[in-house]
Parts: sequence; C-alpha cells; structure tokens
Amino acid sequence: MSAEVFPPCLLLTLLTWVVCEVATGLYAEGKCVYLDRAQQLDDVGLSQDGDVVIGALFNVYILPATLDLSFTTEPYLQPCSELLLFYGRSMVLLNISVEKLHSVLRCLNFLVCRVSFQESPVQWAQAVVFAVEEINRNPFLLPGVRLGYHVMDSCARHPYSMRAAFSMISAGDRTCETTRPVKLIIGDASSTQCIILSKTLSPLYIPMISYLASCACLSNRHEYPNFFRTIPSDVYQARTMAQMARRFGWTWVGAVVADNDYGLLAVQVFQEETKGTEICLAFVRTLLREQLAKDVDHAASAVQASSARVILVFAWYVDVEAFLTELVHRNVTGRQFLASEIWSTSSRLLSNPQLYTIAQGTLGVAIRRAPIPGFKEHLHQLRPSRYPRDTLLRVLWEKTFGCSPLQNSSQSNLPPCTGTESLEQVENSVTDVSNLRVTYNVYLAVYAAAHALHSLLACTMPNGSDSSMTSGCSSPDKITPEQLLEHLKMVNFTTQLGEKFYFQDGEIPAVYDLVNWQRGPGGTLNYVPIGRLEGSQLIINDSAVSWPGSSNKIPVSVCTNQCPPGTRKAIKKGLPVCCFDCLPCAEGEFSNVTGSSKCHRCPPEFWSNSVRTACVPREVEYLSFSENLGITLTTVAVSGSMTTAAVAVVFVYHRQTPIVKANNSELSFLLLLSLKLCFLCSLVFIGQPSPWSCRMQQAAFGISFVLCISCILVKTIVVLVAFHSARPGSASLMKWFGPGQQRGSVLLFTCIQVIICTVWLSFSPPVPHHNLGIQESKVILECMVGSVAGFSLVLGYIGLLAAVCFLLAFFARKLPDNFNEAKFITFSMLIFCAVWISFVPAYISSPGKYSVTVEIFAILASSFGLLICIFAPKCYIILLRPENNTKKFLMGKTK
Repeated sequence: MSAEVFPPCLLLTLLTWVVCEVATGLYAEGKCVYLDRAQQLDDVGLSQDGDVVIGALFNVYILPATLDLSFTTEPYLQPCSELLLFYGRSMVLLNISVEKLHSVLRCLNFLVCRVSFQESPVQWAQAVVFAVEEINRNPFLLPGVRLGYHVMDSCARHPYSMRAAFSMISAGDRTCETTRPVKLIIGDASSTQCIILSKTLSPLYIPMISYLASCACLSNRHEYPNFFRTIPSDVYQARTMAQMARRFGWTWVGAVVADNDYGLLAVQVFQEETKGTEICLAFVRTLLREQLAKDVDHAASAVQASSARVILVFAWYVDVEAFLTELVHRNVTGRQFLASEIWSTSSRLLSNPQLYTIAQGTLGVAIRRAPIPGFKEHLHQLRPSRYPRDTLLRVLWEKTFGCSPLQNSSQSNLPPCTGTESLEQVENSVTDVSNLRVTYNVYLAVYAAAHALHSLLACTMPNGSDSSMTSGCSSPDKITPEQLLEHLKMVNFTTQLGEKFYFQDGEIPAVYDLVNWQRGPGGTLNYVPIGRLEGSQLIINDSAVSWPGSSNKIPVSVCTNQCPPGTRKAIKKGLPVCCFDCLPCAEGEFSNVTGSSKCHRCPPEFWSNSVRTACVPREVEYLSFSENLGITLTTVAVSGSMTTAAVAVVFVYHRQTPIVKANNSELSFLLLLSLKLCFLCSLVFIGQPSPWSCRMQQAAFGISFVLCISCILVKTIVVLVAFHSARPGSASLMKWFGPGQQRGSVLLFTCIQVIICTVWLSFSPPVPHHNLGIQESKVILECMVGSVAGFSLVLGYIGLLAAVCFLLAFFARKLPDNFNEAKFITFSMLIFCAVWISFVPAYISSPGKYSVTVEIFAILASSFGLLICIFAPKCYIILLRPENNTKKFLMGKTK
C-alpha cells in the first residue's frame, strides 16, 4: 500500500471518534463524550460553516512527538505543534523534559533549533479561505450556495492526516457545534499520506484533490479512483532531470531522496527514463524523518566519498536543509544539485546564510508560477481579531510580532497585543506573493471543487433577458460524495488567467518552471527562471545558468572520462554501464567520435591509421622496379640476357670452329635466343599488374621455356641419333632427322604450348587482383592465374618436355666423345627440374609479391642453369683452350 507501515496505534486512532450523545440520551445533560483523548488536535486549523463544506489538509507542523509504545499509558496521538499545545481557544506552554528537547534538536541535526511551525502552509490555508470567499461573492458560480471550509493540520504524518480526514468527513469537532461533514478533501501534501487516505476514503467515494502529492503511483486510476491533483506527476520532473543530465553530459549521478513513495518512486522513474543510456546512479541514500540525523550522516558520507559531482535530491525542504547543512560542516563543495519541486523555490533554504556557497548553482524543477489577483490584499487584511477561530493565525502573530493576541494573556509567556497589527510591512513566506506556486495549486483545487459542485447542483446563471428565470442551484443537502466524484472527473473551465483547466484521468497537463540558484549583489541566494517544461519539450537558456564554483563552467560528473577517438568503451564487470575502460580499436577498425561504444570496420579498400581515428586508403603493394628487390631481380635478368647475348656473339665469331659446328650451331643459336627470351620474360612479372601484363607473363614464360626445352630436347635427340647412326646398318637414321626435321620438331613442340596458352588466355585468362587478405594494412596487387587447369597444363607440359629431355640426356651421357654434350644437358636438366619442383610449394606458400619473386627466381635460376651447364664448357674451350677446339680432340683422337 505504501512504503511506510501503519503504526500499532492506527486502528485505535481510526476508532476514536467524537461521539455526541444526542439521540440515545445516555447523559442527562446531553453533553458530548469524547472517546478520543487526542481531541486537542482538532484545534490546530480554521473553519467556516456553509451549505457545502470543503475540507483541506496542510502540513503546518512537521515534528510530531514519537508515539509511546511502552503500553504503560494509552497510546493516543501526541500533539505535533512543537513546544505549544492548543486547548480550546487558549494556548498554554507545554512542559517538556530536557531529554525530549535534546532529542528534537538531535533529530533536526541543526546547530540552532528551528521551530517546526511552517509559514508556507499558512499561506496555502489562506488560499482556501480567499478562494471560498471569492466564490461566495461570485454570482455566476454556485449562486445561492454558500461554501464553507474546514482546514486541519496533518502534521506531515499519516496517523494525523487520517484522523483529521475522518474528523472532517464525520463533522467531528471538540465543541460539538453543528457542522456539516465535508464532501471533498483538498490535500494532502505528502504522496504517502495521499496513498493511505485515498485507499481508505475510496470505499466512501470521498474525492481528494492534492496540491503537492506528485508520486507517479497515484496516477493509477484503478487503485486510486477518487484521487485528483493540481500538480503534475513526478514522472515529468524525473524525466526533466534525466533530460538535463543528458543535455549537460552528466552520466554519474548520486541520489538523496525521501524514504517514502515520493522519493523512492522518483528515483525509479529516473532510472527507467535513463535506461538504455549511459547515465547511471552512483549511489542512492534515503532520508527518514524519524531518524533524520542518522540518515543525513549516511547521505553526506556517500556524497563526500563519491566521484559523482551531480546530486539528485528529492526530499522535503526541511530534510534537505539538514542534509545541506551537514555537507557544509564537512566542507564538501563543488557539487551540482538537482532540486525537486518541493525545495527548488524554498525561501527557507534561500535565506539560510550557511547554504549560500554550497547551494549556489542548484538547478531545480519548480511548480509553475501564477498570480492570484487580490490575494495580496487579502493577506494584508488578516487579523486575529477578524478570524478569532484561526489558531494558525495566532501562532503566526506570535512568531511575527512577538506578542500574544489571546484575550487572556496569562495563558502565554508573551506580552499581549490587540491582534489588529498589520502584515503590510512584514516580509515572510506568508506575505510573499511574488512567486505563487503551491498556493496557486491550492487555489485551483478549490475552484475545481466549486465547478464540480456547480455542475452537480445544476446551477443556472443570471439571465437579464428572461426575468422569469432566477439564478440558483438545487438543494445541496442531498448531494453525495459519489455524485461529486463523478462530476469532478468532467470539470472543464477557464481560469481567471485565461487558461483551460481540466482533469485527464485525475491529472493536469505537465507544466514546470526551471530555476537556477544564483548569488545576488549582497551575496544572498535567489532563484532565477532559466527555462520551462511543457509536456515533453524542455527549453533551457544555457547562457542564463550560473554553475557552482568560481569558474562558472558546466560541472563534469562521470564515472569514467569519455573514451577519446580511436578507442571504444569496454564495460567493467560488476560495475554500472557508465564505468568502463577505454580499449584501442583493433587494426582495420576506427572510431572518430568521443565516447564511442564500438569500433567500426574500415571499408575493404581502406585501413585504419596509426591512431585508429580514421580510415585511410590501404598501401598498394606489388613488385615494382623501384624497390630493392625489383632492382635486384631486374639486374640479374638483364645480366642473364646480356650474358646470353655475349655467348651468342662468341658463337657467331667462332661459328666455323669445330666445337660450334659439332654442337649443331643452328639449334645452339635458337637455344641462345630462347634463353634470352627466358631472361627477358622475367621482367614482365615486375611492375604494377595490368590485364595485358598478367596475360603476357604466363604466355611469355610458358612459350619461352618450351622453346628452350624443345631446342635442348632436339639437340639431345640429335646426339643420340648421331651416335646410333655410326653403328653398322644405322646410317639411314640421320637422314630422317636432318636440319629440317630438327626445326620442325622445335616448332611442333612449341606450337603445342602456344595452343595451350591460347585456349587458356581465351577462356579464363589471368587478371589483376586486389588481394586484401594477406597483409591487412596493404592491398596486394597480383595476377590471378584465372584457370588453375590452364596454369597447370602450361607447367605440366614444360615439366614433361624437361623430364623426357633429362631421360634421353641421361642415357647419352657416356657416349664416347671427348666433348659429349649429353652429359652437360643432363646436368642442366637436373638443375632445371630441381628448381621447378621446389618452385611449386614455395610459390603456393609465399604471400603477395613474394610469390611473384619466387616465380622470377625460378625462371632466372633455371635459365642460368641451362646457360651455364650447356654453354660454359664450350666458351671455356673456345676462349681459354683454343688448342682443344679441333675435330680430333672432340672425337677423342688426341694421340
């Protein structure tokens, strides 16, 4: 039902009603008998009879005495009017022990005892009086019906408010004077008290209109069907504070709230509103009036120990004063307070010099301000002599003028006065009408009740055109609270300010003022309007805000500073979401905003820069002529080509010598040409790949090497045929393999490779490819082979010719010549095969440009192997052993 629990005496309190012996005549004198010995509570208030009476509850006194639960005495409610009690129409000094006084001082935790009598509720009560008198004078509203009022003190606690409510609806009064029961109650101020009252009065259909109970839970029409209010729900101000936290970047917020429905549910709404955002609560501490000193100490310790610089405070302004005072004593500064509507405009806090420094810069949600025409004059005309039954006015007079307006001054320790003193020159919470907020809510509540009654009583308006129609209302004696409740739901009128007023499921549209506590010229604090909330629209003039501290900068309140660009948030296990580590983005990812929760992947052609704040184009990598590796391979290839050319020059110059003639000079020159092409084709692999270069690479490589191996193969066959033709009966072999057949064989073997390359390049040619998966920060430009089958056929055909050549040369290696070319061919083919067999795994495992390097190396190594093994021995004889360059030496006939 509520966050608070009924005390054991509540049932007894509810049953202790004023019983008048009228009908049964139990007492011969016909006097009233009170079973409730706390009847002195009825005297704290004011009343006026009428045809219809409206009840009202206000928290005039806020320090009720602790219930005596020792059960040694009857547990009646004790007076809550601080050190003074009212009996009848007189006031006497309460005898209180020193221990009791010390307990009160300790509870408040103040250096100086501040009285529990509050001046603001006196103004609220006078708003009821003023509104009722204004309505009674209005010929268009409830004509012929006189409204009355019955105002009582609820003492800020539910046992007192419950007793006062039942006293009003049962027309109880200590003097047993005839009084009508109230049909409607305006109040109470506390959400918890309204929850209890609404649930209790709901079966009786007694309507309630609260002016200050803003708990979101009271919006539940199923549970609280008789509850209405002229203040927006706490949902809106909690949302407003969440919006302010988001607007100013406060993600680490502490909360100090009242230990009741008002405070706890406000925190709950704040958390729901910030769910899914990066705002979280650093701590939540509660303040309970009965143990205020202990709770204030805990709350102040939490604020002092926390890194949160923004503190959300939802509590009654008296409790807030104790809390802020404790922070002052602890020298806690530099905190930004977010004030709820109950204390954001409190003149008591603003006038406390102790709080000038710590409370400067407070941002508050305030009940919207509105004027009440004529109310100031009404307050200035207040006199105890004019309202003799108004006990609140008497206490106000004593505190304001320091004298007692009682007729019998012996009942007071203050000097007597006439009660005709004027409040015109008095400045306090009662006479200040410059910022009417709660007071205006009370004023609206009275008018809402009057308009509901006007509708219920079917009142007619004065009509000058029809003299037969007289203004008036039906008899108010037979109206029931249930009927009034139904008509209250349909209230819709225009206020004196021209605004539409209506209830929507018991609520009014959300309108708030936003205020900021700023230091005035004299060092005092004042609240200054800086914005407004209308519905869900938050309007703030940032330039008008004064922040705490001397720098006047927006406070920073975060658990962890926002992660800089290039990093991401990583939630710490077991901590709120606003406490995190900042982890650098991984390679290939970036974050370019502050406070990023994740890193974003760069597009395929881009990579993150060194600080991971942006994506830059990936470095394009390929085997170029300008790098060291490219220069080295180019140099080797050119050197090989030049060496081959030099060998060709030597062979041309000595073409008539026996060694050149004996080794088939035509095939030798063709072999030298093919080797030169082999060296030069490696250059096609160097440089940026293009569609044509990718096709040229494999075609030039495949055809050049087939031409080269074909020449060697034919030379090997020629050697074998030549030696076999020297045997008896084999002379005819040589004519079948003459120069024409040799050239035709080379051409045939080469054409087969040309056909393979043509088919390959026609259907699935090698193409340039951007390889992004080898080195993540680079784009590797390479030539994809296109068809793996085509590439395999090219290599396989070269390997086949080389294997056949190797086998034939191996068989001819021991032929009886002093210079047998077959054995040199065997060595060259052995090197060739070894190079290309090792090439396959090396090529597959090499990344990026290094695979191209492996292929170039294989081309150069095998070319040099062929060149050296086949032509180096011949050049040696031609250049260094010319005496051996004879036919006899070559035939092995040296003797």
